This record gives sequence, structure tokens and C-alpha cells, in this order.
Amino acid sequence: MKTTLNKIRAHSPCSNGWRKLLAHLGKPQADDEPLSIVTVLDSNGLDDALWCLRAVEGHDREIRLYAVWCGRQVQHLMADPRSIAALDVAERFANGKATEAERDAAWSAAGTAAWAAAWDAAGAAAWDAAGAATWAAAGTAAAAAAGTAAWAASAVAAGAASAVAAWDAAGADELRRVCSAMKE
Repeated sequence: MKTTLNKIRAHSPCSNGWRKLLAHLGKPQADDEPLSIVTVLDSNGLDDALWCLRAVEGHDREIRLYAVWCGRQVQHLMADPRSIAALDVAERFANGKATEAERDAAWSAAGTAAWAAAWDAAGAAAWDAAGAATWAAAGTAAAAAAGTAAWAASAVAAGAASAVAAWDAAGADELRRVCSAMKE
């Protein structure tokens, strides 16, 4: 999965992450040379690599399936069936077996479930897990991946702060697997 520095720059990256990436690449400015998302992952970490998915053209299916994978990692914390249903619809949508209307309805229902979880006694982990399901069904694949990963990481952190490093490693490993499966 590839993009370019110019495509990343067009999305106004944060200055610290941008400088870090340029330094890693040994470049003074943006260019149109193909840049692997794995290179961004190696340079800047998972959060920036996920953010850069917005600058990848195509691969919406793979990116959305990565979002679903992130949500599935915290599915056991989802108390509301609407959250799990949103993951199922997002997966079906990525595979061409659900319509945009179904995806939008699942996104809305999962959002309602997330708000319900916020007021439930289940706590922060359940709220964050429900948020992950909501984002998996988000409009664009890149937003879905970044949002789902962020909410899933929050759910993991709410469950056990020591698990955050394991989450980052697992998320990075899965993103590497997705990227390596791409034929470009």
C-alpha cells in the first residue's frame, strides 16, 4: 500500500510527524516518489501510519477490513449487539455484500449504542469498544481505520494500561500483513 509525500502533505500532517518522516527519509521536502505505508509505520509509528491512510488511493476494501480487525480485537467488550452488528455490516460492505445505506444505518445504530455505553455502568472500556464498532462502519475507509484503531486502543488502555504496547504491536503487525498482501 503506497502513497507519496505530496499526497500526505496535501492533508496537512502535524508538523512534528512530518519533520520526523522527512528526516527518516533523508528528504528536505515532499515529492512524488512512491512511499510505502510500512515505511511510515517504521518511521513514525502506528498512529501516523493510520493517519496517512487518507493519502492512499484505492485499497478501500483492505483498509476497511483492517478497521474491522481492530474492532474485533475489542469485540468481547461490546455489550450492545448493535456494535457487533456494525462490525458485521462493515465487513460485508468491504466485501461488496452490503449497501451504503446499510453501512450508514449500522454506523448510526452503533453510534447510539456507544452513547448508551457511555451512561452504562460497564465503564470506559465498553464505551471505547462501542466507539470502535461505530468507526468501523464510518463513511471512508481511511477514517474507519484510523478511528477504529484509536477507539480500540482506548478500550485496551481502559482495560489494562500495560496492554497498550501489546495493542500497538498487534495493530502494527496486522497493518504490515495487510500491506504485504498488496500487489503493486
